Amino acid sequence: FLSGREIVGSSNMEGFFSLTFHQQLFLISENLVTEDVAALKFLCSDLLHLRKLEGVKSALDIFKLLMAQGYLNAEDTFLLAELLYRIKCHSLLEKLGYTKETVQEHLHERGRVSPYRQMLYELSENITNERLKEIIFLLQNRLPKRWITLSALDLLILLEKQGLLTNDNVEILEEVCVTVSPDLLETINCYKKAKGEKFILLKELGVLPSFCSTKMHERRCVLPRKELQWSFLFQPKVGLKYMVLEVLVIFSFKNNMTSYKMDGPHRGFCLIINNVNFNSSQRKGSCKDAEQLERVFTWLGLDVRTYPDLTSGDIINLMQTWQHLQDHKDRNCFICCILSHGESGAIYGTDEELVPIRRIMSHFTAKQCPQLAAKPKLFFIQACQGKNIHRPVYVDTDAQIPALSSMQENFSLSESIPEEADFLLGMATVDGYVSFRHTEEGTWYIQALCSKLQLLVPRGEDILSILTEVNEDVARRVSPSGTKKQMPQPAYTLRRKFVFPIPRDPPPS
Repeated sequence: FLSGREIVGSSNMEGFFSLTFHQQLFLISENLVTEDVAALKFLCSDLLHLRKLEGVKSALDIFKLLMAQGYLNAEDTFLLAELLYRIKCHSLLEKLGYTKETVQEHLHERGRVSPYRQMLYELSENITNERLKEIIFLLQNRLPKRWITLSALDLLILLEKQGLLTNDNVEILEEVCVTVSPDLLETINCYKKAKGEKFILLKELGVLPSFCSTKMHERRCVLPRKELQWSFLFQPKVGLKYMVLEVLVIFSFKNNMTSYKMDGPHRGFCLIINNVNFNSSQRKGSCKDAEQLERVFTWLGLDVRTYPDLTSGDIINLMQTWQHLQDHKDRNCFICCILSHGESGAIYGTDEELVPIRRIMSHFTAKQCPQLAAKPKLFFIQACQGKNIHRPVYVDTDAQIPALSSMQENFSLSESIPEEADFLLGMATVDGYVSFRHTEEGTWYIQALCSKLQLLVPRGEDILSILTEVNEDVARRVSPSGTKKQMPQPAYTLRRKFVFPIPRDPPPS
């Protein structure tokens, strides 16, 4: 199917797909009972704002919220499949075209429910009514006097609201489980061990991104992130209540790649230059990109500044201003996003004059900006790099009009990035080609970049792995005419891995 981000229209075929998709959601909701809806709400609480979830009355309400935030659409129903899988409604997976096995196969790379949320849900499933009464009795001094518990999930939600339970602090659960049900401690201990040793999942082995050994038949390989790393294949042996893991050492290897320091009190500045209004054209849809970039990089902890409609001179002056900013010395990194028309190795100001990308980036070399020396500097450029201006219906290109560029000097991508270390340049397209922009939903590249950052940063992926996923996402897209495609291209001189710290808040969209 074609992505909804690429096309705006109401063709009969699109209408059919939309109707079928909504019929699927309706049929699924009809088969979910009150307890299932409560479980879905709980599992989505890291993805959706609690204030909105409090108004949920049915499964359809949850589906609407997921659709509004971009987590669920006709082309991508995996999150819903994951949720149904986790609440053990396996028979409903076929309505989405999945089986239990296919969901398991893709959870390691596409799963969105956090290990913390999985752990709490598994605990709730093993807390009987009698155990729940005992737990409430032990916690009576910490609970509101008039509060009435309906379920274990209600109790966990209340503890989270009161700040007594977080993904970094599960002591209150340990205290009550020791007294009420020591066997529940296994689930908590497995989560703490995985989190405390910073385990990472090894994709080559197993199928499930789980944090614990209970109630599963196979476990994915995990690696303690240390200088010497070992991988283990967990094979379960059935006991009276829980599985005992037999650990088989498969192989070991050294990982000497270090990461840039990103744990300072201030993450860094993010500049967004959004050129929309030119003398002879308007880049419709670019404001959607700018808004999404603002939300995502703010979520990632950066101090975002947006500058609309800059001329070529304005761009150079802005770079000079930020080049001399003393506040960089207290920051971990610097990011600059430019949304404009472009040509090979250069971008246009709104005065329709070219500015070489290399000139923009050269302001932040160690010599020109010593406050950012040895720190990562990331530049993301959404602009065409060629003169192909074929414009299919509903899709614009980010190339400038031919009359303005026919006699201009060409710049290659290999010459754009400074020769010194610690730079990354993410281009929307390879040299000589156009990039595509949806007139309402924004550009393919920026929307894919924002989507993958929200998906993969919480999993601890580094920026190069994320950009590889962006390449794959954009490469799969096609224009409405079926004849236009796009291929992004990153270039870099990074010396270490660049990994964003995982935000405490859920992704913004």
